[in-house]
Amino acid sequence: MSLILIVDDSPTEVHVMQKALESHGYQTASAGDGAEAIRKAKAMKPDLIFMDVVMPGVNGFQATRKLASDPDTRSIPVIMVTSKDQETDRIWGMRQGAVDYLVKPVSMDKLIEKAQAALAD
Repeated sequence: MSLILIVDDSPTEVHVMQKALESHGYQTASAGDGAEAIRKAKAMKPDLIFMDVVMPGVNGFQATRKLASDPDTRSIPVIMVTSKDQETDRIWGMRQGAVDYLVKPVSMDKLIEKAQAALAD
C-alpha cells in the first residue's frame, strides 16, 4: 500500500485530500509546513508527496528543493498543490524538483489521477 505525505498549513485542505486518497486505498500522513515535511519524508519515506507552496517558515519550493537534493529523499516524487497559478510559479516549482504542479482548487478526481500516475512510474 502506498503512503502519501500531504503537506499543507490548512487542516481543512489536508482533511479533504486525506479523505479522497484514503477512499482510494492510499495511506496518508500530513505535515503543516516545509520543515516538518522534510523531517517526515526522511523518517517515513513516503511513496509520494503533495506539497503546498505558501506556508509559514520553510515554503513548499524550499522544501521540494531540499528533498530533491538529498540522496535519502530524492527518489520521492513531489507534486506541488498550490493557489499560485502563474506560469512562472509552475516553472519554478518544476525546477525545484517537482514532478507535477496542480493549482487549487483541485478536483479530487484530478488528485487521484495524478497520484496514480506518479505512483505507476
